[in-house]
Amino acid sequence: MPHTKWNNKVAVVTGAGGTLCSEMARQLAADGARVVLLGRTREKLKATAADIRTAGGECTIALADVTDEAAVQAAVQTTLTAYGQVDFLINGAGGNQAEAVTTTNSYDPAELNGRDDGQTRGFFNLDMDTFRRVLEVNTMGTVIPCHAFGRAMAERGSGAIINIASMNSFRPLSRVGAYGMAKAGVANFTQWLATYLAPAGVRVNAIAPGFFLNDRSRKLLLTEEGYSPRGESIIRQTPMKRFGEAPELIGCMNWLLDDDAAGFMTGVTIPVDGGFLADSGV
Repeated sequence: MPHTKWNNKVAVVTGAGGTLCSEMARQLAADGARVVLLGRTREKLKATAADIRTAGGECTIALADVTDEAAVQAAVQTTLTAYGQVDFLINGAGGNQAEAVTTTNSYDPAELNGRDDGQTRGFFNLDMDTFRRVLEVNTMGTVIPCHAFGRAMAERGSGAIINIASMNSFRPLSRVGAYGMAKAGVANFTQWLATYLAPAGVRVNAIAPGFFLNDRSRKLLLTEEGYSPRGESIIRQTPMKRFGEAPELIGCMNWLLDDDAAGFMTGVTIPVDGGFLADSGV
C-alpha cells in the first residue's frame, strides 16, 4: 500500500508516459498522492497507470497535447472533477526531433549543397517548421499547463510547480539549437513565474536532469560495443562517469515539493547531473 508522505495531495504530471516522468508519477503515487497522468499517447499512460494501480496507488489519465490550450483546460476539469484540487504540477512533457538537430558541431560548407544530400544537416538546411515545433512543445508546453493548473493553485493559495529544464538551460550543447533555446527559456520562465506567483502562495522551481537514458537517447549515446562518440564525449565531461537513472531524480523532486523542507525555495533550477556542469573540461 502507498505511504503517507503526500496523502490528500493531488499531483499532475505531464509527459507521464516518458522514462523520467513516469518514474516521478509512480513515486508520487507510492507516497500517497492521487496522480493525474497527462500526455498524448494513451498506451504509454495506461502502462504507467497499471504500474501505479498494481502497487496500490491512485491515478487517472488525462489525454492531452500540452500545446493545445483547450485540451489542457479540459484536463484541469478532469482533475477537479476527480479530485477537487491541484497541489503539485510536474511539467515534463517536451523533447526534440531529429530534423531540428544538426549532424555537425560547426559550420561545414557541404551544408550549403541542399538539405537532401543525405550526409550533412547543418544549421542552414535545418527544417524551420520542425525547429519551431521543438520550441513550441518545450516552451508553450510548459507555459500552458502552468497557466491552466496554476490558476487552480492560486485560487487555493498554495501549490508547487516543478518544470523540467536541461543542461541546455545553463549552456548551449552542440547540435541541438532548438532544444537548447527552448530549455533556456524554461529556466527563465521558471524564475519569472516564481516571482509572479509568490503572492499567491505557489512556489515554482525546476529540475535540470543531466544525461539520463531513455528510448531515444539510448540509440544516440550507446552502441552494441559501448558508447557512441557523442556518448563518450558526455561521459568524459561527467565526473561520475556514468549516465543518470530515473530514480535519482526523486529526492530532488520530493524536496522541492515539500513546504516543510523547501518552503523558502522558489525560482531556482537545480541540476542533477553527475557533476557535468562543474567540470570545465580543462
